[in-house]
Amino acid sequence: MEQKNLVIIGGGPGGYLAALRAAQLGLKVIVVEENLVGGICINVGCIPTKYLTHQSALFHQLKTNRNLEGPLAEVRLNWARVQQGRQAVVDRLVKGLEFLLSRNGVQVIKGRGKLTAPGEVLVKTADGQQLLKGDKVILASGSRPADFPFLRFDGKQVISSTEALSLPEPPKSLLVVGAGAIGLELGSVYQRVGTEVIVLEIMPSILPGTDLTMAQRLERLLKKQGLKIYTRMKIEAAEIGENQVKLKGVSLADDKPFEFAAEKVLIAAGRKPNVEDLVWDETLLKRLPGNFVEVNERCETSIPGTYAIGDLIGGKLLAHKAYHDGLVAAENAAGHQARLNYSAVPAAIFTEPELASVGLGQEEAQARGLEIKVGEFPLQANGRALTLDSYDGLVRVIADKKTDEVLGAHILAPHASEMIPVLTMAVARRLKLQDLDSIIYIHPTISESIPEAALKANGLALHILN
Repeated sequence: MEQKNLVIIGGGPGGYLAALRAAQLGLKVIVVEENLVGGICINVGCIPTKYLTHQSALFHQLKTNRNLEGPLAEVRLNWARVQQGRQAVVDRLVKGLEFLLSRNGVQVIKGRGKLTAPGEVLVKTADGQQLLKGDKVILASGSRPADFPFLRFDGKQVISSTEALSLPEPPKSLLVVGAGAIGLELGSVYQRVGTEVIVLEIMPSILPGTDLTMAQRLERLLKKQGLKIYTRMKIEAAEIGENQVKLKGVSLADDKPFEFAAEKVLIAAGRKPNVEDLVWDETLLKRLPGNFVEVNERCETSIPGTYAIGDLIGGKLLAHKAYHDGLVAAENAAGHQARLNYSAVPAAIFTEPELASVGLGQEEAQARGLEIKVGEFPLQANGRALTLDSYDGLVRVIADKKTDEVLGAHILAPHASEMIPVLTMAVARRLKLQDLDSIIYIHPTISESIPEAALKANGLALHILN
């Protein structure tokens, strides 16, 4: 049987995972990537952000540890060395990915790809053009930061998350537009290393769409750490000076005008899909609100034999969601029958502490008309959290009132992102509260708070009063 070809436009997390799975399934795979193998996630997103998060957190912990003595004022964070370390981690992961692609027989072409007909991709490279034929095609071109008509990126004073990761030195002051994951993570990084950070959010709370109890609790903690956060702030104008940017607008809380100024502005108010110039006739590619590409449950677009994945198709713009999309698209490109399943997509905000969640929040469950019960366990009652001197967090479990089925869970705690998988499994497999208490958790760990929260939902908690 003749080997079938698969062409993937885009080498981000979903694209390269799709390439590896498709190669395992016997397809001949070509990845067309214009910029960087590994895409935003490895190069200018998830990975470098977490490196800066870790380094700045270590510095902050050292500066605030009450048990240390000596001239702490003399301790400095070598920012140049931090940037070198960040790039070293990125380079290592990129080389590892390139090795995997090569060993699995995946060809990578550096260039810009465009679908010029079904199964036909025109690639523009530095050396000219070439035409690729594919029995199937996967579009994985990702997304980019969004700015405003009155406030455009210039890469110097008005920056995106890309520039924020590689600044030659921390700015003295920084305005962050948007209190989502990117804004809070990078805002926290720079606040810890001495930058005065002001976060402006148009919605009533940080992390719109997150369980409100958890979002409000994290907001209080971040403010306590020194982050200045203002919600319900509508920005209407900007003034860019030589060494300063001013943002002006009105507070939706009291209709009063506001004005803030800083050395730089980080716009972290959403992303838009890289859908332009992707296919020969854009009218053939059905779109969703926000210009995201519409796909069916098999990841197939309105163009037969052409799939789309990751940020390009909207939903939660998360690397691990793109991984899932990529696997589904690769399976179907190989002739299998895979389906998308977004019933339990976890998310994490890598602040200090972290906030991780999966499934429904309380407000969303109630909006759906569900009768629920909520179990909470505060970390003040958790021994491991006390030993870590990080006990202001909370574990929250949402369950169906009649069946005890776990509908959602939320963790505000150190390393919450490492704890959420057991709860993701619970939501995905429709487990019950009793199932969370049926396994043995290591003591002492913060994860012991999970069964306690589940027990509390039924008034049976052991380590706090019911």
